[in-house]
Amino acid sequence: MKKETLLATSGSAPEDHGGVVNIPAYRASTILFPNLASFEAAERGEYHRSTYGRYGTPSTEALEDTINKLEGADHSIILSSGMAAIATSLLAFLRSGDHLLMVDAVYGPTRRFCDQALKRSGVETTYYDPLIGAGIASLIKENTKVIYVESPGSLTFEVQDIPAIAKVAHEKGIIVIGDSTWGTPLYMDSFALGIDVVIHSMTKYMGGHSDLMMGVISSKEQHFKPLQQTYRHLGGCPSGDNCYLAQRGLRSMSARLKQHAENAMIVAKWLKARPEVEEVLYPALPGAPGHELWKRDFTGATSLFAFALKTKPSHAALAALIDSLELFGLGYSWGGYESLMTPFSTDTRVATKWRYSGQGLRIHVGLEHPDDLIRDLEQGFKRMGATS
Repeated sequence: MKKETLLATSGSAPEDHGGVVNIPAYRASTILFPNLASFEAAERGEYHRSTYGRYGTPSTEALEDTINKLEGADHSIILSSGMAAIATSLLAFLRSGDHLLMVDAVYGPTRRFCDQALKRSGVETTYYDPLIGAGIASLIKENTKVIYVESPGSLTFEVQDIPAIAKVAHEKGIIVIGDSTWGTPLYMDSFALGIDVVIHSMTKYMGGHSDLMMGVISSKEQHFKPLQQTYRHLGGCPSGDNCYLAQRGLRSMSARLKQHAENAMIVAKWLKARPEVEEVLYPALPGAPGHELWKRDFTGATSLFAFALKTKPSHAALAALIDSLELFGLGYSWGGYESLMTPFSTDTRVATKWRYSGQGLRIHVGLEHPDDLIRDLEQGFKRMGATS
């Protein structure tokens, strides 16, 4: 079946829930065993049903089933946040004395986790140019265990040549972990590109309504056991209510993403023509950096991108732009129905420098009408220009 159909049908078992089409939100800690034999089987690891709320309920199982079908995974693990999924994946495959190759355009909290938590645990991290491709071979050490990819980059939207990186990694027996949140399972076939362990922040497009925190890890069979063990050690389980919200969000994700992408392209083209803007970093935009790789590796685009101003406005001028916006909120996250804009800095990068000298702004284009969004941006630029 097509993925749009899977979104509408997976993880639903009305016959098991009194005919209810949506799996209820199971709120559970204790889960009873039917008899002593089943309890003893669970102690031996031979019981194939949830045994404790932290390990899963029908709510999490239904959601995992949906993600498995969308992603083409053998197993998925639902966690309490995207960051929990990132941390669990890295800890599953890294030990003291190991070496990690981390993309320099990575999500900021992932960088902090590497620089602080992993460093304290004796793991060495080397940041690499997101555009390095097969050249990553020169950075591999004898103790390199994981290469981490994120495409497009979190703020600067470089599209990585993941197949080239994965080919080098797999020749050396190195695991590739990838944050595929931007592409979603609809527009990015992560396993086909060579990623071994796929991470999504379900907080973003999968939830779609800015009202839940959740993450997911997906893998094939050969990589599942260390992920499952680490997940159980850390206890990063989600609530039944959030599983319900995530499943509900997935039902409409295909339709939402089409509208998001349509709106984003209209806004991106308008920004490209603005005199204040040096570059629009939206991989789906023809002529944008990474467009050719995006066409090769993705089947669609979502609504998060960045643009670089030609100059660095004064703090007062930047505030005049941001504070005057009525439809673009100032806040973290993205993937919800509402539009957002945040200024950013790339000062934390160590392997590469951002090529633009002007202010960077990240934009998430929501489901508002693009004409209204453009009017809002236009008045914001006018206020910025009138403020010294």
